[in-house]
Amino acid sequence: MSTLKWFLVMNVLIAEDEHDIALLYKMALERRNHQVTTTENGENCLKAYHEKCQNIRFAIHDIGQTLPFDVVILDHKMPKINGMQVAEEILAMNPRQRIIFASAYVKETLTDSIRTLKQVVELMQKPFNVNTLIDTVEDKEIYSELKRLDVDLDIIKAINPTHEQIIDLLKRLRTVQKGRTF
Repeated sequence: MSTLKWFLVMNVLIAEDEHDIALLYKMALERRNHQVTTTENGENCLKAYHEKCQNIRFAIHDIGQTLPFDVVILDHKMPKINGMQVAEEILAMNPRQRIIFASAYVKETLTDSIRTLKQVVELMQKPFNVNTLIDTVEDKEIYSELKRLDVDLDIIKAINPTHEQIIDLLKRLRTVQKGRTF
């Protein structure tokens, strides 16, 4: 794991039909102070997602699209509604929603994501350890690159940005960096 101290509290939705695995994910992410909602199937995941969307609409008025979760982690094969169908519905509502598939069926998940979602998604092959989960969810590479670009991470922390805003900042800094001449 990176030595960079994590500071952004993330709101994570997990759909995992194996209770022990869902609990392991939840505990690992909550130890990092993230807010975690777990569901045991695709149907309940969509209910939780829709409910959070409604709560956001009531709490925030006309300040642009706000995503209900920083990341949604989906098992590919779940009862009631599979992970790909869940991802399809979520992305239809919020095309910028970050989705990570946690699946033992990597080839099938990747093929389905291209066919169904018309995009490649983030994918973690089961089994994986909790440190891999944390590093993927927290997207540690972004913070390492910001630090490499000499960004004051304390200032970033003070404004408490969303994951999406941090990604946007990094993209803009990369653009500026490409324009530099030495």
